[in-house]
Amino acid sequence: MLLSDYTDDLLEGITIAGYAIGADSGIIYLRGEYLYLKNQIESVIKKRHEDGWLGKNVGGKKGFDFDIEILMGSGAYVCGEETALIESMEGQRGEPRNRPPFPVNTGFMGCPTVVNNVETLVTAARILAKGADWFKTFGVDKSTGSKLYSISGDCEHPGVYEFPIGITIAELLKEVGGEDAKAVAIGGASGFLLPQKDFAGTVAFTDAPTGGSVIVFGSERDMLDVAENFLEFFVEESCGQCTPCREGNPVLLEAVRMLKKGTCSVEYLNEIKSLSETMQLASKCGLGQSSPNAFLSILEHFKHEIFGRVPV
Repeated sequence: MLLSDYTDDLLEGITIAGYAIGADSGIIYLRGEYLYLKNQIESVIKKRHEDGWLGKNVGGKKGFDFDIEILMGSGAYVCGEETALIESMEGQRGEPRNRPPFPVNTGFMGCPTVVNNVETLVTAARILAKGADWFKTFGVDKSTGSKLYSISGDCEHPGVYEFPIGITIAELLKEVGGEDAKAVAIGGASGFLLPQKDFAGTVAFTDAPTGGSVIVFGSERDMLDVAENFLEFFVEESCGQCTPCREGNPVLLEAVRMLKKGTCSVEYLNEIKSLSETMQLASKCGLGQSSPNAFLSILEHFKHEIFGRVPV
């Protein structure tokens, strides 16, 4: 949505970042699924060249030469991790790198590289245009500003919303027609599932994570079906580079299927929980570190749905 509707703001944000760090080039890594946006973005890049906001002496600032290009990716989920993204940009398989060195020292083609997501860059442009004080009028103490949320699942009005940071989960659900939810995934498949008793909590830096994906689960949802769906996704999207993620996710998936059949003992379930904690600590990147989150949340908050199926 930001790429298509706020292309100029994005390019402005990239240019601001380039000026701030002394770079002379910026790159938009465009997932393969978004190829249809390439021509539009290129046309806005061309327009900014014509208007003097890209190229030589940007904005009349002598000595500040900056340009932006588009590099296409294939769409792997793991490329949301910055070093895997850089590997893909260089034409390699998208796999996380060992760190250090960090991208700010040794990034794209060995050069210092700053990696930010689209929303951060658009927001930077808005703050520079309207001022930090304006931005701080939204949100709550220690969590100021606003955030985009992509809301899907069992609600009447799914879509992309902008809410002030600090909105309660209950308020968010009321806005989208999901008041009867029994659980909400904050942060998508990589986030945490929160039950009804936690809906009074806020989505803020000091409370529930501010990940932009929100999935609403209604009262009829089987939470083990949810866990199975998420883990199937992670098994598919794991790059397979590190052992905890490559081997751990299939084991978690099989455990969920055993739970659904009622063939998973309490002893084995405790071993699976221990494995999940190991994955969170030992996986190389955020995919493996976060893939057990939803499963562990379900085990914690929806025991009544699960333990009835576990043989004593």
